[in-house]
Amino acid sequence: MSNGNGVVATLTGAAESMKETASNIGSSIASTAKKAQKAVKKRTAAAKKAVAKRTDKASKAVKKTVAKAKKKLASASATAKAEAAVLKKKVGKKTAKKATKKAAAKKTVKKAVKKAAPKKAAKKVAKKAAPKKAVKKAPAKKAVKKAKKK
Repeated sequence: MSNGNGVVATLTGAAESMKETASNIGSSIASTAKKAQKAVKKRTAAAKKAVAKRTDKASKAVKKTVAKAKKKLASASATAKAEAAVLKKKVGKKTAKKATKKAAAKKTVKKAVKKAAPKKAAKKVAKKAAPKKAVKKAPAKKAVKKAKKK
């Protein structure tokens, strides 16, 4: 052992080997991390593509169902409008028929009234004669009522 040079050389060699081992471990960790990062990027890109495809399919399906529903509603609306028009025409015809029937009925009633007018006048004359007899009896009743009140 000469003045401890061997110890220093041994310690220096050990430190350098530790340094190399540490750098090797660091570089392997870094490369592994880079590989993991690349793998994660690939996986996320694939997941994004899959999600995009699914959302596209779902949106297309929704658009189709909405379009079908719109078509069904449009056809139902058209049929309802057609039915309403038919019903309006029928109601219009019925009201027109009723109006003509009423007008005809009024005309016949007026004719009947004109024909019956002379008969009614004769009846009125007969009725007027009858109340006159009743009027003669009325004063007697009034006298009886006055007597009752006293």
